[in-house]
Amino acid sequence: MQKDQFFTRRRMLLAGAALGAAGTAGAVLASGGTEPAGPAAVPVAGPQARQALAPSAFRLQPLTGHGPPRAAPRRLKVRREPILRLSGRGRRMVLTFDDGPHPEYTPHILDTLAKYDVRAMFFVCGEMAVANRELLARMADEGHVVGNHTWTHPLLTTLGRRAIRSEMERTSDIIEDAYGERPQWFRAPYGAWNRAAFQLGAEMGMEPMAWTVDTTDWTEPGTAAIVDRVESGAAPGVVVLSHDAGGDRSQSVRAIREYLPYLIDSGYHLTVPRRRL
Repeated sequence: MQKDQFFTRRRMLLAGAALGAAGTAGAVLASGGTEPAGPAAVPVAGPQARQALAPSAFRLQPLTGHGPPRAAPRRLKVRREPILRLSGRGRRMVLTFDDGPHPEYTPHILDTLAKYDVRAMFFVCGEMAVANRELLARMADEGHVVGNHTWTHPLLTTLGRRAIRSEMERTSDIIEDAYGERPQWFRAPYGAWNRAAFQLGAEMGMEPMAWTVDTTDWTEPGTAAIVDRVESGAAPGVVVLSHDAGGDRSQSVRAIREYLPYLIDSGYHLTVPRRRL
């Protein structure tokens, strides 16, 4: 789908929506890089935010606890390249979904993940999240990791530092407003990273996550093709890229229903990353 069609389809969804509320999904992997980043100043949340619901049995333990809204992020080191795969032992894999949340496709993906008791990462766009905050709350409440994928999905390498900060910071704000925690992971749209993105992400307390296996589901290649790419690319530490918005994602919805039980039967543990403290 062309870029203008991509954004038009998403903006049609931006009618008002009620605030959702739930807890947080902490998640983490080992930090790396060379330069320490200073804390970013952030404004205080408005009075419209609801009180978070009690954590469910599936919720991951929060990294930062239940501190005040817009708290200064944890200091991270600046990486020079994104994380491409999961480190450690065992047959672990990570499923990730970009560009949502979408009111039609995302709930079906969440239902399938819940059916098999699996956690995943969702890298959300702010302009989608603002109209679907209840889905962000559901993601967190069910133990998934909600990551930052910018506000409008721009090509960051064409933007100045101030514009990149705005894209990232606004999205972190809307995520925090939805369920009370700022994101700890960031993914650059199109996988196009630059020094500013790494630096600003670290300042905001976010690690950069890329992927190992691309399903190319955004091209709508057919359900069978998506399933084959996931199953043939499966290996310990693999991070799989899929999408739950940005176009017709019915193939992606059908595909996960097929490849997820296959991966589990093959001995893979579908999990989310943890950053060592």
